[in-house]
Amino acid sequence: MHIPDYRVEPADFHIDYNDLRSVREAVFVTEQNISSDIEWDGQDTDAIHVIARDTQHRPIGTGRLTPDRHIGRMAVLPPWRQQGVGKALLTALIDRARKQNWTEIKAEAQLCVLGFYEKFGFIREGESFIKAGIAHQAMRLPLEPITQPLRPTAQPPKTPIEAVAFESIEQTLAAALTVISEARRRIDIYSLDLDYSLYGQAVAIQALKQFALHSLHDCVRIIVQDTTAARIQPHPLLELAQRLPSSFQLRTPVEPEDFLYPSAFLVNDRDGFLFRPFGYRYAGSWSPVSPGKSRQLADEFDRFWQRAQPCPEFRALQL
Repeated sequence: MHIPDYRVEPADFHIDYNDLRSVREAVFVTEQNISSDIEWDGQDTDAIHVIARDTQHRPIGTGRLTPDRHIGRMAVLPPWRQQGVGKALLTALIDRARKQNWTEIKAEAQLCVLGFYEKFGFIREGESFIKAGIAHQAMRLPLEPITQPLRPTAQPPKTPIEAVAFESIEQTLAAALTVISEARRRIDIYSLDLDYSLYGQAVAIQALKQFALHSLHDCVRIIVQDTTAARIQPHPLLELAQRLPSSFQLRTPVEPEDFLYPSAFLVNDRDGFLFRPFGYRYAGSWSPVSPGKSRQLADEFDRFWQRAQPCPEFRALQL
């Protein structure tokens, strides 16, 4: 199977401005001869942006979703066309719209890409028209909002609870489900091989799915030390991440010393943690409320995350 070497991720218009501009100028201004005044229409500041990057972190594609619920500025550099980049960008934007409970989004598609949008379910509206010297077609996509069962309201900080030991996969899973279900804004997972026996369980997938559906601006961050197992065996967690691409980010270490880290852990934003000193064993300690240990692991994860890079093996999933 060919795995494209790119990823799609959320972009901040101010922070990622130069990268967004480099793609859009190349495609719209240079290639399609659209005026810069038309291209930079003043709607970017308030829009939701996504960007596609290659393995060298170079920008290769863009897309945006404006507050008036229009998808646009879908651009992919020529060498990367016909490789699924546009599909990944549009999937991410549709996902963001659904998570905001929008019932419809619109697009003004160039006639040459009508088929692309129609494959996603977009419907033509009215007659075609000329915009910026190019024939366009108004389109709309009805959306079914993501069902969001009520979650418990966040409670004030709880009294710290002393960590307890676990010594089996069953105890590990039960502890992990508690840590996941208590999360409100953040879940970080450090795994040696994505732990199929743990994170591949249906109950774990359902718990992570519920978190993702209720977290509009945050995501599950996962560091996988060895991606071999995930490439060989289909993994339910990767399938979930494919369906909700804006809710999951996966990276793998690149620094030699990081590959020597022997442990695995799970930490949330409510001071809960699960820690396994040896990542290949289902034994360790956990607590639903332990501020000191939780913050220590969160800081450790952040350090690993900053040094890690998106994993090429997951490019086919646009993660």
